[in-house]
Amino acid sequence: VQLQASGGGLVQPGGSLSLSCAASGSIFGISTMNWYRQAPGKQRELVAGISSGGITNYADSVKGRFTISRGNAKNTVYLQMNSLKFEDTAVYYCYMRAMLLDYWGQGTQVTVSS
Repeated sequence: VQLQASGGGLVQPGGSLSLSCAASGSIFGISTMNWYRQAPGKQRELVAGISSGGITNYADSVKGRFTISRGNAKNTVYLQMNSLKFEDTAVYYCYMRAMLLDYWGQGTQVTVSS
C-alpha cells in the first residue's frame, strides 16, 4: 500500500492550496493521519494531525490558516491551506499510522512566492 499526495504547486502569498492524500489500497485500523513538511535545510515538522475520532491538532504556525480533514473514503486525508506565507514553502508529506505500521507519502512541493 502506498500513499499518494497531490495538490502542491506555486502560489502567491495570501493564496490557498488544497492537498490530498489517498492510499492505493485498503489500510485497516488507521489511528492517525498527519501532514508533515520539510523546508530546505530544516527538519521535518508536524503541521497537522487528525485522529480516528476526528480530533485535530495543529502546529502553532498554521493554526487558524490550515484545516485537516478526513475524506469520505476512509483512506484519504486533506489539508486546506489558506493565507499562505513565504515560510510555508516546503515539501509536504502525508502520513498514516495503522496497526503499529507507518505509511508515508512521497511528498508534494508547495512554493509560496510572489
